[in-house]
Amino acid sequence: MFPRSCVCLTGQARRGSGEDELPAIKRIGLWRGALAAAVAGLAGLPATAARADPHALELAIEATYLYRLAHFVTWPAGAFAGPMSPVVICIQGADPFGPILDHLVADKKVDGRPIAGRRLARLEAGSGCQIAYLAGGPAQSAGQALQALDSAPVVTVTDAARGPGPRGVFHLAQEGARLRFSIDAAQAEDAGVAISSKLLKLAVEVRR
Repeated sequence: MFPRSCVCLTGQARRGSGEDELPAIKRIGLWRGALAAAVAGLAGLPATAARADPHALELAIEATYLYRLAHFVTWPAGAFAGPMSPVVICIQGADPFGPILDHLVADKKVDGRPIAGRRLARLEAGSGCQIAYLAGGPAQSAGQALQALDSAPVVTVTDAARGPGPRGVFHLAQEGARLRFSIDAAQAEDAGVAISSKLLKLAVEVRR
């Protein structure tokens, strides 16, 4: 691993730094009750069920993060088979989202490309993923998947809820009622993907 320096962004530093560019994911903790119906509806879940089951709502919010990421990442041309190839979100290992992610990405597009979900027990550099949520499983741990994708043009996403271990380009962490994320900009650079400065400003931590 390369040495990393850490830039921790405070709430004061982020204020007025482009939060309005991300209406689907900003201030989730403050709007949790109001978001229940909206996010649940996008995910194809009954709003009452989402309110009754906080875990279901958390999964819907995480899945929303995954597909929204695609709007703030630029991949090298070689990351796609063709100009109309989909942006593929891969779920590696034990899938926590089930049909939630499929409902969210249905009929969605990024720069004219459709978004598709794929479940894989193992990931390799040639698996065809643009975004990969590393859940880990019997066939391949999250750490092994991260190693297999080393320097591939894939935005890897790890989750603190899955336990300690190596972090991907994006690392999700639940803090009270809020879902936060950190970004490893050095990993992104190694992978050849560019992350929008608007998203970098919203991260609680940026590793360079």
